[in-house]
Amino acid sequence: MKVIVLGGGVIGTTTAYYLARAGAQVTVLDRQAGAALETSFANAGQVSPGYSTPWAAPGIPFKALKWMFQRHAPLAIRPDGSLFQLRWMAQMLRHCTAANYAINKERLMRVAGYSRDCLRALRQDIGIEYDHRTGGTLQVFRTQAQMDAVGRDTAVLKDCGVDFEVLDRDGLARVEPGLAHARERLSGGLRLPDDETGDCHLFTRRLAQEAERLGVVFRFNAQVNRLLTNGTAVTGVELAGPDGSPGQVVSADRVVLALGSYSRQMLQPLGLDLPVYPVKGYSLTIPLQDEALAPQSTVLDETYKIALTRLGNRIRVGGMAELGGFDLRLNPRRRQTLEMVTQDLFPGGDLTRAEFWTGLRPMTPDSTPLIGATRWANLYLNTGHGTLGWTMACGSGRVVADLVLGRAADIRTDDLGLLRHEAAGRRRLAMLPALPTA
Repeated sequence: MKVIVLGGGVIGTTTAYYLARAGAQVTVLDRQAGAALETSFANAGQVSPGYSTPWAAPGIPFKALKWMFQRHAPLAIRPDGSLFQLRWMAQMLRHCTAANYAINKERLMRVAGYSRDCLRALRQDIGIEYDHRTGGTLQVFRTQAQMDAVGRDTAVLKDCGVDFEVLDRDGLARVEPGLAHARERLSGGLRLPDDETGDCHLFTRRLAQEAERLGVVFRFNAQVNRLLTNGTAVTGVELAGPDGSPGQVVSADRVVLALGSYSRQMLQPLGLDLPVYPVKGYSLTIPLQDEALAPQSTVLDETYKIALTRLGNRIRVGGMAELGGFDLRLNPRRRQTLEMVTQDLFPGGDLTRAEFWTGLRPMTPDSTPLIGATRWANLYLNTGHGTLGWTMACGSGRVVADLVLGRAADIRTDDLGLLRHEAAGRRRLAMLPALPTA
């Protein structure tokens, strides 16, 4: 079977690898010059199944209002001039209930837990190295109110069978010695010992090499113009010529779309309305100077929603969220926030040599990715992973490979596809009052 994978980030590359391992002939098309040069390039580095939490949660609307007036707020909203942005935010607000939070949390943890197991198996099978660590994730709280609210998350963790440890101030320094100097500014934390860390860009490049050994063809600098169809299936992928005009058409038996934030605009001409919005994030990659003042694994600052991760001899500091369309300009105010949190918690890096980066995370209103088939007979989705693309990459790649090849997936997938959003849209339309007839 011939399969085209659109997108050479961590999602597309893992999908291609698992397809090829199962015997498919795979071609990956990507507009960049190499693998993982967009969203997968410099993310926060955490592989955190236990911390796979929906953005849409009870209390978020009120917090969002407060953040609008804070200098170092984790969220910023700038109108991008589209009705889709307003519709997407309205859909997200509808998911900010306890019932929806529990449903979406279970979905995320189902995919993320499976993905962690796939990643571990991959390390054992091919010995892939990517500056990984297995020291868990530590979420730190600065206020007693945050500590008091931890019960909601631990209840869900218990239901999902996830190991955790609630820590006081002394416990924080035991797990992360570099936090000892910040003891008085912190109230406690929640540790998830089974989480991991690693360099997503390095992983993707090395997995791409493994995929090539299995016969995968990566065609970089390949700009996709559009998908060609016959009314029921995708018949080919039209590439752009040197001047942007219609160029070569590449055909296959199946097509997997893994274009991240750009997935929606590619599928709109096919009548598929993907609720995927680009959420802008930032990171700093900081050379390490003093190991005693650096994280051992990943530390999440709950107040500022920023992750600080140890990657070899570097510290990766990532976070922030901007809703403002496809703007990729570097905002110096976001750098100030990342630097402030770094200096406060782990001042062991050389900020004068830090690399400042931004990328777009493909987010759905319920935070759950779009994984599986579409109403086009041979078109499959693997997109919309939001901030958890690295965490879910191996699992979602293997699931999609199984579905494309007609095999049963190892986990439940019936509630992971586009159908859940299409069905919700039909229900909302049915509730609208009928227009008067003439």
